[in-house]
Amino acid sequence: MKKLSRGMLSAVGIVVGLASRARLTLFDEPYLGLDAVARQLFYDRLLADVAEHPRTVLLSTHIIDEVSDLLEHVVLIDRGRILLAGSADDLRGRAITVTGPTAAVDRFAAPHDELHREQLGGVSRVMVAGALTKADHAMAGALGLDVDAVSLRQLVVRTTTRRKENAR
Repeated sequence: MKKLSRGMLSAVGIVVGLASRARLTLFDEPYLGLDAVARQLFYDRLLADVAEHPRTVLLSTHIIDEVSDLLEHVVLIDRGRILLAGSADDLRGRAITVTGPTAAVDRFAAPHDELHREQLGGVSRVMVAGALTKADHAMAGALGLDVDAVSLRQLVVRTTTRRKENAR
């Protein structure tokens, strides 16, 4: 075992984790050292095995985009504190991004909880917390703003960086 590469050690851990079929299976960054093809193979095998042998799988990961479609429930823990918890679908709806002329974006974002802001020239992009109401959609349309969904990765990044910025 000492002579195995990092990827081979990860593969052994994955095989043991899948083969155990324990009621609770924990994978902590199981893909370390694996290339993209091997990681996808792991995700495919994990889904197939859980479908055949249902159980709870806890997957600790930093590669959120790769696993976001696999997740049913997400818990974001930062420095021992739970920052987000809920179904993956509910969390995806917890924030949106609006983009457009800065004055229009400022007007739209004013009553919302702002998570992140970017600006280039006279154009701003702001991520705000919360799902949009019909009135919000109408206002965004009237102001000529583009409204986009936020990925789980974006929500995680902005939630954790916001907490760190507020702690300063």
